[in-house]
Amino acid sequence: MITLKKIRDLEVAPCPGAEMTHLSAASGLVRAGSFLYVVADDELHLGIFRTTGRDPGELVRLFDGALPAAKAERKREKPDLEALTLLPPSADFPHGAMLALGSGSTRNRQRGVVFGLDARGALRGEPSIVDLTLVFSCLTALRELNIEGAVVCGDEMRLFQRGSKGDSPNVIVRFPLPAFLAALNDTGNSTIEPLEAQSIDLGAIDGVPFTFTDAAGLPNGEIVFTAVAEDTADSYNDGPCGGAIIGILDRESRVKRLLRLDVPLKIEGVDARADGDTISLLLVTDADDPSIPAGLFSATMDR
Repeated sequence: MITLKKIRDLEVAPCPGAEMTHLSAASGLVRAGSFLYVVADDELHLGIFRTTGRDPGELVRLFDGALPAAKAERKREKPDLEALTLLPPSADFPHGAMLALGSGSTRNRQRGVVFGLDARGALRGEPSIVDLTLVFSCLTALRELNIEGAVVCGDEMRLFQRGSKGDSPNVIVRFPLPAFLAALNDTGNSTIEPLEAQSIDLGAIDGVPFTFTDAAGLPNGEIVFTAVAEDTADSYNDGPCGGAIIGILDRESRVKRLLRLDVPLKIEGVDARADGDTISLLLVTDADDPSIPAGLFSATMDR
C-alpha cells in the first residue's frame, strides 16, 4: 500500500484570456530543475509551478482560441493533452525539451506541443505545435486510441495506450526515437512504424480493469507507471474511480511491482526519482469536476 501526502492544490494566477483560478483535470507532470510542468486535458494552457513554496502557478498559452464552458461541448473540442515527457538534448534544444501529446482519441486530439528548456529547466522560446497524425496513423490496430503516457527509454519512445472495460487492453507501443522525433517535424517524407505493441494486464477491482494513466522513466531503464480502475466502457467517457495503483516495469516492459494507493484518487500524472532502493514520487490528480482543483501529492515506494 502506498500512502499519499498532499502538498497543495494546483491554483494558478490570473492570466489574460484564461478565467480559471486552478487546474482541475491535471493529466501529465514533468519536473525539470526547480519547475513542475502540468498539462490539463481540458485546457489550452500549460501550468508552471515551483517545487518549493505555495505561490499560485503561472499559465502559458499553448493553443489559440477559447473552449466552451458547457461540459459536453468542451469535451468535444478540447485538445486532450494527456501525456508530458522530457526529450533529450538535440541541436535545436541543447538543454532538452518537453513534449505534450494529445490522446489521439478524436481527430482534434492528434496534436502535440514541443517546448524548449534552458539550463535551469525553465521554458526557452515559444511553444511549437506539432501534428501527430503520422504517429497515430500507424496505431490503427489499437481498438480505441487513447495515449496517456510517453517515456523516452534509451533510443526508444514508448507510448502508453490506456485500455478500458471490455476488450480494449493496455498497450505499450515502442518506436525508434529518431524516427518518432522526425515524425514530429513531418514534411511529407517521413515514415514511421512501431517496433512492437505489447499488451499489459494490470488486474482489476470489482470487475473494472486497472488502466494506464501516466508513466515516467528511471535512469536504469525501468519505468514507473500509474493506473486507475475507472468504470467506463470506452476511451471518451469518464466513469467513477474505484482504485488506483502505482507499478514498476523492467526494461522489457514486464511488470516488476504493483502497489495500491491508500485512497482511490484518479492519479493522472507522475514524476519519479530513484535514490538507492527508494523511489520518490510526485503525482497530480483529475477529479473530473472543473470546480475541484487538481492536487499535487508526494509518496515513496520501494524498488
